[in-house]
Amino acid sequence: MESLVSLLKNTGPLTGKEIVSKTGMEVFEAWKKCAELDCLDNIIVGKRYLRLDAKVEGYARLSPSIMREFLNYTVIGHRFDYSKTVEKAEFLVQESIAISENKINLAKDIVKRLFQNGSDFKTISSRICFIIAGDVVFGMAHREPRPEVSTGELVRGSDLDIIAVSEGLTEDLKTNIDSYLYREKYNLLMNPALKEELDYIVKDISAVVEQLKFDDFKKMVAAKILNEGLYLAGSNLIFNKIKAMLVQNRIPAKLSDLENKAALDRLEAEKTMLSVADEKDYEELMALFYTTEEKEEIF
Repeated sequence: MESLVSLLKNTGPLTGKEIVSKTGMEVFEAWKKCAELDCLDNIIVGKRYLRLDAKVEGYARLSPSIMREFLNYTVIGHRFDYSKTVEKAEFLVQESIAISENKINLAKDIVKRLFQNGSDFKTISSRICFIIAGDVVFGMAHREPRPEVSTGELVRGSDLDIIAVSEGLTEDLKTNIDSYLYREKYNLLMNPALKEELDYIVKDISAVVEQLKFDDFKKMVAAKILNEGLYLAGSNLIFNKIKAMLVQNRIPAKLSDLENKAALDRLEAEKTMLSVADEKDYEELMALFYTTEEKEEIF
């Protein structure tokens, strides 16, 4: 496709999103052309990681989806511009890492205010652990505007997934923590300078014991989030206890098997989309290209 090649010769390397914007091509068409043309280099940045999806057989798929990976995490350049393509790809990597770090720091500030405002700091901090999960833990956060699920309000990119696991806290204290996080969620969403989405859950460690049975979809999702989650604040003892429980229940190994399956499925999906004729059923193709539900619930 001469127009695409000419564009890249004239502009230098572009992301998938920039190519779609400048050419007016459909996203799938642009992805396919970029993959097929031998004179182009496609550099994918970031990490592909496991996401569990109830609509996928076996639940396992990779994130980002093929479409999102192309739009936001792929740099395409003419082969004679390889050094510039690598340079732009490295810029994208550093940008995602910086966004992730900023979002993690925002989450830390939220929890820090909770401890500062709490009536019994020592009790709370020693009996609850705050864990952060989501794409920020992979250095893959973004700032692409998207609608928040419950209100439809546009938020700035990746959400903040905070899991608070308590041990020995009273119900009143857990309720107070939940109420505080809910207020923070509302404030982040309504503040025009922030427009961040906070997803959170407050649960007792007894719920973690049950979820690590890994015997239904919701439990699998909860276990996966705990497995990839990073320490945010509170009790290190509880955090280390959870990580030990994950290993004892072979959760990392089970998730690794699922991720390996998802990686094979991704390869097959890409081969299928690159080899099909134009008359191939569009809906079937799009089911491979992107998911109908990118959002992952936390339990």
